[in-house]
Amino acid sequence: MRTAYSVETVRAAERALMARLPEGALMQRAAAGLAAACAGLLGRVSGSRVVLLVGSGDNGGDALYAGARLARRGAGVTAVLLAPGRTHAAGLAALRRAGGRTVTADRGEEAIARARLVVDGIVGIGGKGGLRPDAARLAEAVARSGAAVVAVDLPSGVDADTGEVRGAALRADLTVTFGAYKPGLLVDPAREYAGVVRFVGIGIEPPPADAVLQALQHADAARLLPTPEAESDKYRRGVVGIAAGSARYPGAAVLAVSGALRGGAGAVRYVGPAGDAVLARFPETLVSDAGPAKAGRVQAWVTGPGAGDDAATVAEVLATDVPVLLDADGLRLADRDTVRGRGAPTLMTPHAGEAAALLGVRREEVEAARLAAVRELAAAYRATVLLKGSTTLVAGPGGGPVRVNPTGTPWLATAGSGDVLSGLAGSLLAAGLDPLDAGSVAAYLHGLAGRFAAQGAPTGAHDVADRIPEAWRNVRG
Repeated sequence: MRTAYSVETVRAAERALMARLPEGALMQRAAAGLAAACAGLLGRVSGSRVVLLVGSGDNGGDALYAGARLARRGAGVTAVLLAPGRTHAAGLAALRRAGGRTVTADRGEEAIARARLVVDGIVGIGGKGGLRPDAARLAEAVARSGAAVVAVDLPSGVDADTGEVRGAALRADLTVTFGAYKPGLLVDPAREYAGVVRFVGIGIEPPPADAVLQALQHADAARLLPTPEAESDKYRRGVVGIAAGSARYPGAAVLAVSGALRGGAGAVRYVGPAGDAVLARFPETLVSDAGPAKAGRVQAWVTGPGAGDDAATVAEVLATDVPVLLDADGLRLADRDTVRGRGAPTLMTPHAGEAAALLGVRREEVEAARLAAVRELAAAYRATVLLKGSTTLVAGPGGGPVRVNPTGTPWLATAGSGDVLSGLAGSLLAAGLDPLDAGSVAAYLHGLAGRFAAQGAPTGAHDVADRIPEAWRNVRG
């Protein structure tokens, strides 16, 4: 499991380690990793022009020491000092001894225009809000230059704790982060500014219990995937009910069933007006026209995709005593107090627009502050919330670490893709996973399936569903 920690936790771990090390040793470790990453990006170091953007904090010191290492290998290194009176003194001295030069911010654009590589050491992980005017002007010059950009620990101008970008920020091709991942490196919009993230261990050990974000890896997903045993039958493996679709939107039912059939449960029951369409595509589905309460035994329900205005069915599903996944129209039709009062777990799967409607804010506000939005929704509805989008997040109702999904592709932004995800997650609920794990694993598999289906080209939701078994096998190795 990849974990990310708050600025406060990271700093506490750094202080604890620095108390046991010689002065400056931790910065030297960081600088060595940063210099190696820069050298790898350059390929040929000798003769390359490198510009360091140096602020007043420790990030600036890291950049200066790394610049000194590059200068000793023959690079032409220029440090642009944004706060000359507060520059890290020892790092500056090391750069000058290695043959590096310095200029003030008003000369920075000229140096940047000639650079092959720019190292962003302007603001550290404690920075809040966008860049100040002098730094913003330099960031614009960097964008015009075409130089490769390496950020020190975090791109300047983004919020380390939230992933928010509240003003001008510097976009990196590579971010070298030290000791622990920060939430802003994993959550959009800040994640877009980080480029490729390279982790450099420097010896700090934040307590695992203090993690604020978790990202599943293949081994984690493989451990959670349900596996049938020798004595398993379709009922022991779980039955998922799908109450979805309408005369106007039968395809939503078909796609939700397609995801459910590939999600690990032993059987899928369908209830709704799209039964003929579902059977035509998936004859193994158990179709009923008696309504959710009389459909037969299920271990979890999925309701909402393509439901139109069928509030009665959504309410009937919510009245059951098994886990329920609410998606699409079901999010709009569900009574908030009913969801809050359920004895069994609820998993809600909104996209940003649906989340904004539930929170009474604009979509742009949700997209700008995804982490805050998913936590607020989970608390408001006392439910697990899977917030879909460029960064898919899963938050439980009781707080704790939020899960961030590392798989996926922009090609998944296609009609019906969310219906497939709902069926897949619902099936995992029926197979016995708790809502946080079901949502996280479903998003992980769905993202992989999307990559396999698209391979760099447009794809359809049905293609994504068809590639879920491949994603499953890939995770299991």
